[in-house]
Amino acid sequence: MLELKLHPLELPLRHAWTIAHGTRTVQHNLVVELHDPDTGLSGYGEAAAIPYFGVTMEKMLGAFAKDAENDRYLKFDWIGSVYQVFDSINQVGEQDPDTRRGKPPWIGADLNDPSTCFAICAVDEACHDLWGKQRDKSIWSALQLDRLTCPPSDYTIGIAEPDVMAAKLNEFPNFPVYKIKLGTGSPETDLKLVERLRQETEATFRVDANTAWTAEQTIRLSGPLKSLGVEFIEQPLKRELPRSEHEAVYFGSDLPIMADESCITEGDVDDCAGVFHGVNIKLMKCGGMTPARRMIARAREHGMKVMIGCMTETTVGISAIGQLLPLLDYVDMDGALLLAKDVADGVKVGDDGIAIFPDTPGNGVTWHGLD
Repeated sequence: MLELKLHPLELPLRHAWTIAHGTRTVQHNLVVELHDPDTGLSGYGEAAAIPYFGVTMEKMLGAFAKDAENDRYLKFDWIGSVYQVFDSINQVGEQDPDTRRGKPPWIGADLNDPSTCFAICAVDEACHDLWGKQRDKSIWSALQLDRLTCPPSDYTIGIAEPDVMAAKLNEFPNFPVYKIKLGTGSPETDLKLVERLRQETEATFRVDANTAWTAEQTIRLSGPLKSLGVEFIEQPLKRELPRSEHEAVYFGSDLPIMADESCITEGDVDDCAGVFHGVNIKLMKCGGMTPARRMIARAREHGMKVMIGCMTETTVGISAIGQLLPLLDYVDMDGALLLAKDVADGVKVGDDGIAIFPDTPGNGVTWHGLD
């Protein structure tokens, strides 16, 4: 019988973090620990409280059934069905969809609530981490993946005054790729920010408007952005806009368009085909490593590029992304670099954007908590 422990965290950020959805200086995350008392091993997974998604710490904690004696520890055996599937090395994490989306004992909330999906992600990551540790095998090797094919991570520059953004870039000057958050409310200002950052580096740029632009603005900006060395534009339009507007951007933009807010769960991949050139999958949004692998496979069937992005998360969540890295064209796994403090060792992103893998099995997570 496994034990579950919940670690609510209040994580100060390296800098104030501003995107089109708002600003924050502290990140509240939940780390889930699955402990096997027979072996003394623990697996770890993570979920972040994201205000613009309506995901709060209270809701994530509420997704777990509570033990009468201690509301942060549970004992349960439903996970045994996961391990039966995990025993087939080539099918690590390929749970039956009915099991995946049913209501196991630890869930007490609406599965349509994003907070519940984020909580499911944390458990899914912890399952993978513990499974690998029990077998002394990393998940990437269990999936028969080749670490030599991993793309480098970008480093993300949040919205700020131009010189402040330049200073943030120069804190990590050796990255081959930078993702620039845009959506100031003025497309002209957005373009000037990219022009300012181009003065600092010859590295590749990616821009993320976080749904702040119109179709006309996106098409108009795409040419100048391309000339500034931008590789693609991430989610310029609001998800709910008519498909015709997304199609206009898809066919009219000088740059490829990557879905983010339009690609949350497995069913969204098919909807993105024909209006996006690629998808940015977030483990927390879709429910973990298990559905993410299915989404990657489906995107490939449509001929789309694949990226996995992170939230502002610790090395616990970044290490889970790292296990899937060889499956990707692009990756944004700089979340732990945006924190003032971390809580774990595991897969780290080096100063050159290259992932550094530990010798630790599972997802590679070694927990030390906040000092």
